[in-house]
Amino acid sequence: MSKSARWLVADPDPTQVDALVRGLGVRAPAARVLARRGFTDREAARRFLRPLLDDLPDPFLLADMRLAAARLKQAIDRGETVLLYGDYDVDGTCSIVILSKLIELAGGKTRFYIPHRLQEGYGMRAGVLEEAAREGLSLVISVDTGIRAGDVVRHARELGLDVIITDHHLPEQELPPALAVLNPNRLDCPYPDKNLCGAGVAFKLVQALVELLGWPAEKVRRIEESFLKIVALATVADVVPLQGENRIIVKYGLAGFRRLHNPGLRALMSVAGFQSGDQPSAGQVAFRVAPRINAAGRMAHARDVIRLFLTNDDAEARQIAERLHGLNQERQQTEAEIVAAILEECESTPVTDAQAALVFCGQGWHRGVLGIVASRLVERFCRPVLVLSEQEGEAQGSGRSVAGFHLLDSLESMKDLFTRFGGHRVAAGLAMDAARLEEFRRRLNAYASERLKPEDFRPRLEIDAPIEFGEIEDSSVLEVLAMAPFGAGNPSPRFVVYGAEVAQEPAVWREKHLRLRLRRNGRSLFLKAWNFAERIGELRPGSLVDAVISFEEDAYSASRGYPPWSALLEDVRPWGSL
Repeated sequence: MSKSARWLVADPDPTQVDALVRGLGVRAPAARVLARRGFTDREAARRFLRPLLDDLPDPFLLADMRLAAARLKQAIDRGETVLLYGDYDVDGTCSIVILSKLIELAGGKTRFYIPHRLQEGYGMRAGVLEEAAREGLSLVISVDTGIRAGDVVRHARELGLDVIITDHHLPEQELPPALAVLNPNRLDCPYPDKNLCGAGVAFKLVQALVELLGWPAEKVRRIEESFLKIVALATVADVVPLQGENRIIVKYGLAGFRRLHNPGLRALMSVAGFQSGDQPSAGQVAFRVAPRINAAGRMAHARDVIRLFLTNDDAEARQIAERLHGLNQERQQTEAEIVAAILEECESTPVTDAQAALVFCGQGWHRGVLGIVASRLVERFCRPVLVLSEQEGEAQGSGRSVAGFHLLDSLESMKDLFTRFGGHRVAAGLAMDAARLEEFRRRLNAYASERLKPEDFRPRLEIDAPIEFGEIEDSSVLEVLAMAPFGAGNPSPRFVVYGAEVAQEPAVWREKHLRLRLRRNGRSLFLKAWNFAERIGELRPGSLVDAVISFEEDAYSASRGYPPWSALLEDVRPWGSL
């Protein structure tokens, strides 16, 4: 995208910053970020910096939880086989693994069902539940799905099936008539954290069940810490905000990756390039681990993921992990081809500010990768994007959105167009008659144009605070990095430096990256600049610039006796042009 990024520089209240410096004993850079992000109360800031597992909310605060946990315990006590009905993404498959393992530990029995993405699509199907009823099953638990399956759940009740829904997607006005509906986004649900992913909701059911089972506290803590690794993986992959409970889950879950006992998780980390004992960051999970899991549901069938995490055989785990690795490579190629086709279309018909939302559709595009393609295009065009594939007169696909635009609400406003749809604020899926595609484009663009302005179509760089080179030292940087895990809702802190001198000619590194040194008030800072080689002309030696910088952990640097962090250049402008 040719438009330059908008720098949105925050200016935290110095009084609040000073209070945090004194009250927490942190240095000014970390205190500025805390104040900028709303952690002005010392105790709230403490909970953010040093979250505790004991800070996790009581699972019984979820509406219907006591009823759901009691029914599940009853099923285990009676020897009933529980059908776990899940989605085909990381969140859905991890949810099945969590509940399957817990029920097995409690002496119960389970089966699982995951629909085929391309052959069946998202959501619960009546035929699956009819088959379950014929086979004598009496309890179905949905995971990461079901909140909009009112007709299917009503049919299940007629078949004599009890249904417990565990989901986090936004419900319709009327909840499905299930025995219990566990969803923090129910309007009548008092649960304090509304941002759990599907696996997070399943984990709350695990917590409630072990409480009813009366297991010793030490055993309960071991089980919870073991499951947190899988819950953390799903939480990062589902791009829910890493705040509140999600932050605790991911912080403790990722720490648990240093000690992996599950053969499938060990094999998956190995094919993703990690060594035994490595602790991945949330970003590494998002870009190296989660895509290999998602590849199963996108390119083949997600049941391989369940087998990967449930097997106790190292050789089988390695075989499945390598198959997922191969599917991910296939996914990357397919995704790249569709992105290239869309960008070629945009060359001949450029995107303008008159297009507040974009809808692309291609004949026979692989539906398994359309959501990722939409994400790539949102990054490029900075506006909502839906990518559909037309097959046999039906257009089906996925969309992604930007801050300030509620994608599901937009679809709700024109639901007469769709044969089915669902999702949440930033992601949604739909199916429709292909003949109404142009009408959809027109109506979506009109809806988006009322809510987004041309300035919204520029990339945004949200900057937490200014910083001086004299404030950048090991202790202050490590305090900033202690705010990890970073991701949705808790991005890596950014700082701005004003009037820094480019101290020498930047060095091109691996053809597309730069290494450079900036100097200000007699202090120097060495930085890496990813994908910056084409902008080397903006960094002439002796010139003065305003620079946006961030920090990252650097194990390679630490292993050579240097500081365990690196500074990154994210954007640059001539001094004073802001």
